[in-house]
Amino acid sequence: MILSSAFMSPSAAVTPWLTAASVLAALSYLWVGLRAPVARAANGAPERARLGLDWPVLLAWSAHLAALVLDIAGLGQDLVGARFGFAPALSMTVWLVLSVYLVESRFLPLAVPGVRRVLALLAMAVVALAWVFPGEARPLAGSPWAPLHWVLGLASYGLFGVAVLHAALLSRAERQMRQMRQVASGTMGRAGMLGARSEPGLPLLRLERLTFQFVAAGVSMLSLALLLGWWFTPQWRWDHKNLFAVLGWLVLSGLLTGRQVFGWRGRRATRWLYFGALLLLLSYAGSRFVLEVLLQRAPL
Repeated sequence: MILSSAFMSPSAAVTPWLTAASVLAALSYLWVGLRAPVARAANGAPERARLGLDWPVLLAWSAHLAALVLDIAGLGQDLVGARFGFAPALSMTVWLVLSVYLVESRFLPLAVPGVRRVLALLAMAVVALAWVFPGEARPLAGSPWAPLHWVLGLASYGLFGVAVLHAALLSRAERQMRQMRQVASGTMGRAGMLGARSEPGLPLLRLERLTFQFVAAGVSMLSLALLLGWWFTPQWRWDHKNLFAVLGWLVLSGLLTGRQVFGWRGRRATRWLYFGALLLLLSYAGSRFVLEVLLQRAPL
């Protein structure tokens, strides 16, 4: 079987503490996702709009963080040093997105019905994935700047993840606004009128500004990560990882330039953002998945 050794190798590196933290995080996220409201109250407002900091959310978030620390730091492992791979990268990215969203949802009317459930179930999935594929041990780094390179890369992943979430909320708000205009003008049918309900939330311009602020911060982090990787790596290779990373940087930098020069917004801007984020996903997580799982080769 092509995945036989891939499943056997990581499991031998999973400690009981990592298993306990991962199981606790996954079950807590499942509980949060199942109890997340998606229906509306009788008055048409969301029953519970915020991703509130109740104890299941805090428990899931804390257990997720503990699993990441135990996994990436390699605590309790025979080989001293960090471990990393595609699954821990995805898990860390989702944890960062959740962290930002939790903070924002306490102060800003960001949440919409269904977002809480999607985020919780997505987090549960990546926690389980990181437990099955904890990645490869990295006892020695090729450069003393390698940890900073990894941190900057993960930070950019998280920032772009938050930007994608905000872009999805922005697209939803714009769609609802168009529906409400059609209702007001009488051009929408009865079925569309039943689904065209406005929801409380951030003004569109403020939500759009937040989205591009996260994109700009992500481009800054990614630029530093690429610069460190190019400057301090003994032999820079134009492999799939680096190629997709540079292409993603070009697309997202082009998005910021297009917005500044040509005033890009709306669907055009979100499509550029989604495409750039997809390229970055293929850059690290995608290439590592192919190497570690499909080809069963240790990444260079």
